[in-house]
Amino acid sequence: MTVSPWAPLRRSAFRALWLAQFASNIGTWAQTVGAQWLMGDLGGTALQVALVQTATTLPVFLLVVPSGALGDILDRRHVLLSGQALMLLGAGGLMLLAGTGSASPVSLLGLLALMAIGQALSMPSFQAIQPELVSREEIPQAALLNGVNMNVGRAIGPALGGLLIALAGPGATFAFNTVSFLGVLIVLARWRRPSDHRPLGAEHITTALRTGARYVGSSPLFRRVLTRLTLFIVFGSGLWALLPAIARGPLQLDASGYGVLLGSVGAGAIGGAFVVPKLLQRMSKNRLVLFATLVYAASTSTAVLTGSVAVVIVAMLFTGACWIATLSTFNASAQIMLPAWTRARALAYYQLILMGGQALGAVVWGVIADAYGLKTAMIVPAVAMVVLAVGATRWVPLIDRPLDVSPATYWEEPPEIGDAGAGPVLVTVEWEVAQENEDAFIDAMQRVGRARRRTGATMWGLFRDTEKPETFLETFTVATWQEHLRQHVERGTVVDQQNQETARALAKGPARVRHLLFAEPVKPE
Repeated sequence: MTVSPWAPLRRSAFRALWLAQFASNIGTWAQTVGAQWLMGDLGGTALQVALVQTATTLPVFLLVVPSGALGDILDRRHVLLSGQALMLLGAGGLMLLAGTGSASPVSLLGLLALMAIGQALSMPSFQAIQPELVSREEIPQAALLNGVNMNVGRAIGPALGGLLIALAGPGATFAFNTVSFLGVLIVLARWRRPSDHRPLGAEHITTALRTGARYVGSSPLFRRVLTRLTLFIVFGSGLWALLPAIARGPLQLDASGYGVLLGSVGAGAIGGAFVVPKLLQRMSKNRLVLFATLVYAASTSTAVLTGSVAVVIVAMLFTGACWIATLSTFNASAQIMLPAWTRARALAYYQLILMGGQALGAVVWGVIADAYGLKTAMIVPAVAMVVLAVGATRWVPLIDRPLDVSPATYWEEPPEIGDAGAGPVLVTVEWEVAQENEDAFIDAMQRVGRARRRTGATMWGLFRDTEKPETFLETFTVATWQEHLRQHVERGTVVDQQNQETARALAKGPARVRHLLFAEPVKPE
């Protein structure tokens, strides 16, 4: 059955949050223009003007991973409310300072940094709640609509910001942004989110951070998504940094002409929301990403290979469509394969690469543009992007098969001990395997081992008994007994259960499990 591109908007919670977020995205981009303009009015140096961008991005880069951990150990709705409240306070503060004429470069940068902290707090949880707002089948369409939301906001916001500055000064952009956050807060406050399943209570933040990093490191399919995202974003982000220079330079456009280019990108993103679902019915995710990357590289190169404004406007339509096609495919792939218990902290790494890659790409291609010209800075990454996309399609392909990451409790009941914080814990599982099944068993156990590490094991190994070759000993260590209990009751998924059942089917009989606690030396009296 074909899912309509607009199907997620039929769900009231998603629709209300999407509309509120759309207003907020426009307000954020309008405020960016207002902040840069106000810094100039305050007599800020070139460095201070540049620091506006730093203040809005550096806190996000530094805090997005810890924020993702908070999104998994606390109620994501509360985390989102806190993040949006910080952004509201920052925008409101800027509105008051600009309105009373008491703003200074330091206070401007400080309030922008406060808003960036709120953004860092919100981003992973916002991504993580998408599967709670729509059905699993609608996640790709939801990712597309969220991409449209951001790209159209990016197109409209700067133009609106310039208009508000002309009519009422920079303070008007801060006022508009303040009101836009109120809408998001109202929607979140009214949303009745189901409570999280945490039988063992919330994790400690440091434990959650380690577990999140371990999950990403032990999930090769998720790492493929991160790798593909990195290869695309670093080489594809030069357009966003250099488009103003292209507009003012080769195309000789004024601010309104630059706005037309941004509007063309936004219109292309809207068109992509219609086209991508139809393309996915005819081709795999890998072919779609490869096709979109090829067209994106060609359209961005066109921007510096022709002096025709009309041709570039058409090229920007394709750019917007391909940008959203690629990123929405990556984002939907990530959301679908992540279980609820770790979704926010894993998606934080996705956001880290997305933002860090854009920042790195902007610097690298900006330096190359200064040294070798705009044509070199646009064509070199376009060629590299194509070459890497062709290789990545073969060596790190995205998967099209569905993974059932819904919760599953399939481990045998562990023994009871008094101290949940005791550890480290060594778990041994003894398997008896017939000789003809050995190769298949070892292969199946590699998948089991990755599941053990994803859910909390710090070390894992599979050993063969030299005296009894049909005996295999699986061992893994967990930091504490509490962490091992979480493996039993909170972190298992259906796909993990299927992998373990495959291994069990290859064994002669039930495995023998032992739990051992680290033997603390007795302290001398």
